[in-house]
Amino acid sequence: MRRLFSAFVAAAVLLVTPLLVSFVTPAAVAQQSAPSSADVPARPSILFNRWQEDWSVLADPRVSRQPLDALKYIPLSSSDPKTYLSFGATVRERFESNNAVNFGTGGNQNANYLLSRTELHVDLRIAGQIQVFAQLQSDFAPWKEKPTPVDVNSLDLEQAFVALVEPVGKGIMKVRLGRQQFAFDLQRFVSVRDGPNVRQSFDAVWADYELEPWRFIAFYSQPVQVRNIRPFDDYSTGQFTFSVVRLERKLSKTTGLSAYYARYAQDNAQYLNASGVERRDVADIHFAGAENGFDWDVEAMVQAGSVGNKTIFAWAMGAIAGYTFADVSMTPRLGLQFDIGSGTNDRNGSVFGTFNPLFPNGYYFTLGGFTSYSNLIHIKPSLTVRPTKSTRLMLAAAAQWRQTTADAVYAQPNVPVPGTAGQPGSYTGSYGQLRFDWTVTPYLNFAVEAVYFVVGDVIRRAGGRDGSYIGVQLAFGW
Repeated sequence: MRRLFSAFVAAAVLLVTPLLVSFVTPAAVAQQSAPSSADVPARPSILFNRWQEDWSVLADPRVSRQPLDALKYIPLSSSDPKTYLSFGATVRERFESNNAVNFGTGGNQNANYLLSRTELHVDLRIAGQIQVFAQLQSDFAPWKEKPTPVDVNSLDLEQAFVALVEPVGKGIMKVRLGRQQFAFDLQRFVSVRDGPNVRQSFDAVWADYELEPWRFIAFYSQPVQVRNIRPFDDYSTGQFTFSVVRLERKLSKTTGLSAYYARYAQDNAQYLNASGVERRDVADIHFAGAENGFDWDVEAMVQAGSVGNKTIFAWAMGAIAGYTFADVSMTPRLGLQFDIGSGTNDRNGSVFGTFNPLFPNGYYFTLGGFTSYSNLIHIKPSLTVRPTKSTRLMLAAAAQWRQTTADAVYAQPNVPVPGTAGQPGSYTGSYGQLRFDWTVTPYLNFAVEAVYFVVGDVIRRAGGRDGSYIGVQLAFGW
């Protein structure tokens, strides 16, 4: 039955759409205010999460029009602009060249390939309170000799959920049910996994209550696993779950504090020095803000529990801070990043200390995939400039070590490099990074990223070698 989840949700969306439209009452319509006549509203931006876009502004005839706007905003009520249907698409094409996947320890040759992602979605809104959102994905990796599950997913249901927004007391309650995507903070540990080709989705029940300056979030989810044997065969199971209770507090317009408790559970975990049933309790705290040219983002996580017959105690901390010279040409920003994640100190002991980065975003370090949060100490200064309003150039250099030499060197997301565990030498290498981003139009983005990683002796003795990565990307959203 679990294998039929995607087909079930898609059918449910098709069935519920006409029912929801039929239940829009005049009272619900009357609660919606007419478009403001003060200022012409701006066209929506193409957002990272497409379901967050609100195209009801196209009900205002003063808003500028673009080709195919008739599909971006299809009104379903003559009196309520917030009741409408919208279609959209996202296409991302990235060429990658990586001459040392996992530092070449698996005998990998030069890899030159394309990551191609196409997403199509439909978004139904009713009276500004009900949303039915469905998104299909089709992901391919031409020329990649050994594609992984995050590279290829020929055709499947990426998201399909029903959402309700309802005033409760002085706040707003939001509920989502179905297949969906979510991320926290800088996406260090809970992300949409946008770096690879196939994004991370969750079959989940999500609820949050917003009462300024507070926000309370709770959800239960089963992470979606990619099968790709036939279309619409991705699945989730009760053998792998992720649940969170989170509290957020705005301290000012530019600063915020949050904390959450999570339960990460899988029945067949496989690690370098442990395997079996995993039950991991997670506590996380995050503080971020910007003030007087300074910006900062600090996050710390502790993990406890068990895996197989071993007790888990693992931890990690990440910090990024910088200063932007707003009055200097190209507004340069000097930044410094520091990350540390625990490893297992005694491979034969009863305590398993290798940090699990959960659902990390490869963007956080580099797209090259050389670096993971497991058993890591990482320092990276950077310089970012804006040659024009639509371009950004970042240059960085980093060095990294193992937190303990008893554990392995790990590549993204937490893949151990063979032959490194227990070997001498904490220094694992250094890398340089260049990234250029250009917003060509509000709908088209171009990016180039290049990374060169010089490995330390512990990797070289294990048969690894220096690695170079380059990625060239075009992303279009409609």
